[in-house]
Amino acid sequence: MPVINRIAGYAEEMAAWRQHFHANPELAFACHKTSDFVAERLAEFGVDEVHRGFAQSGLVALVHGKGKGPVIGLRADMDALPIHEETGLEYASKVPGAMHACGHDGHTTMLLGAAKYLCETRNFSGTVALIFQPAEEDGGGAGVMVEEGVLDRFKIDEVYALHNAPGVPEGQFYTNPGPIMAAVDTFHIHVNGRGGHGAMPHETADPVIAACGIVQAIQTIVSRNHYALDDLVVSVTQIHTGSAENIVPETAYINGTVRTFDKAVQAMVQRRMAEIVEGVAKGYGVTAELTYDVWYPATVNSAQETEFAAAVARDVVGEAMVEQEAGREMGAEDFAYFLEERPGAYLFLGQGEGAGLHHAKYNFNDSVAPIGASFFARLVERKLPLEG
Repeated sequence: MPVINRIAGYAEEMAAWRQHFHANPELAFACHKTSDFVAERLAEFGVDEVHRGFAQSGLVALVHGKGKGPVIGLRADMDALPIHEETGLEYASKVPGAMHACGHDGHTTMLLGAAKYLCETRNFSGTVALIFQPAEEDGGGAGVMVEEGVLDRFKIDEVYALHNAPGVPEGQFYTNPGPIMAAVDTFHIHVNGRGGHGAMPHETADPVIAACGIVQAIQTIVSRNHYALDDLVVSVTQIHTGSAENIVPETAYINGTVRTFDKAVQAMVQRRMAEIVEGVAKGYGVTAELTYDVWYPATVNSAQETEFAAAVARDVVGEAMVEQEAGREMGAEDFAYFLEERPGAYLFLGQGEGAGLHHAKYNFNDSVAPIGASFFARLVERKLPLEG
């Protein structure tokens, strides 16, 4: 069964919603105007309940079917990124230094489209919990919503979400049973030396040389401290130090990210990094302080729900357009917090050629919104069928 005809009829309306979100991005937990717009649309659709204030600006709306049954959670993230937009679009961001560069404007739109259809038809038993979440990019809004009791309060049994995928053929779904996205940690290293004149380095304790040594030694964690077939990424992404060509600075700063799937590997990295930072700093006659922040856990799909979700996707776009075992990748996603508590699945939806995620020229492809909305709606109807 292809895209639902009724949802295809929403295409222009959905594009207008999405372009409104795109022009008015909000960051992290402060998605208040976005949440207001979503709540207004949901009220127009006739949802049964709207509960606001989760993770500051998140909301949960309930749509009851025509009979009793389980509760299925469908989630969309609403927040944008701190990037200056370079698309030149008529509906480009009106907020300097903020843009929807990851397609959360499209994710919110797809869930709204499904909500409108489900309110009109209610061809299901049980309840749908529509979860509109802030702070996926920064702050772990999903984790906050879980801590605030969203899953328990609304008795949500399973959870599902979509993410757009630039560079993947338009309308193609892919997912993976088990791990699909990595855990993400962040490290900060502050190196403290003794500054002085660049012409007299013997009178200094040079933090620049020490920082270079630390960065090089950190790379041996991947190459020499872990089993080669275990997925692991350690990337140094920032080094800041110095102010002039003839001054040895007092300090240096190193920052980066770690991606893992195995908690034992994660613990090993944290231990070895601490050992390296302390040892290298001592060898260069400086001191260094490591702050290692454990962030989002790995996103792990449950096998049964992934198989079911892939079958639903095939209903919408056909067998050839769904890859059920696509493998895992090293990006991270805070939907992981929901999947730690409930069975469910996370899928990607191709949106064709264009700039990649987190790029200043990225733009969500409005033509795939009815596909995503149809997926959500068909998932509900298949998971919660009417009796008789």
